[in-house]
Amino acid sequence: MSELQTMLVDQLKDAFSAEKQAIQAMKRTLRKASDPQLKQGIEAHIAQSEEQRDRVEQALDKMGARPGRKVCEAMRGLVEEAMHEMEEQDKGPVMDLVIVASQQRMEHYEIAAYGTMVELSKAMGQTEVAELLAQTLAEEKAQDQQLTDVTRASILPAALEMEQEAA
Repeated sequence: MSELQTMLVDQLKDAFSAEKQAIQAMKRTLRKASDPQLKQGIEAHIAQSEEQRDRVEQALDKMGARPGRKVCEAMRGLVEEAMHEMEEQDKGPVMDLVIVASQQRMEHYEIAAYGTMVELSKAMGQTEVAELLAQTLAEEKAQDQQLTDVTRASILPAALEMEQEAA
């Protein structure tokens, strides 16, 4: 295996671990969310992330590799930070904002990782791998936008209203 193939396989193993960790984090986060649109979005994103994890496994298979036991340390850190921030909040609009912020940090990490893997796999002529990863990249970008939309539409107005009532 060439150095670039080894790098891509390593990146894919990292992405597999990141998706698994993100799924577990979202399952824990779901119980703390109160905005109905946010809860619905997290539920849909869990299902989508499970498909993305499966796609990464397919990409690894096409590269002749298995996910293995690699742990994505970046996602581990993002999840730990999110859980710590949520411990400090009561349920409600501010908790929902904390959830969105942590979810978007995870999305941005995944967007960066998938963007790199798409370009690397294209350059290496791994067309099928590139197509699998490009589909996930598009979904990650759409998820990030959905989080922004729900925040603007309902979470921020509710948090601001709560703040004015407390003043």
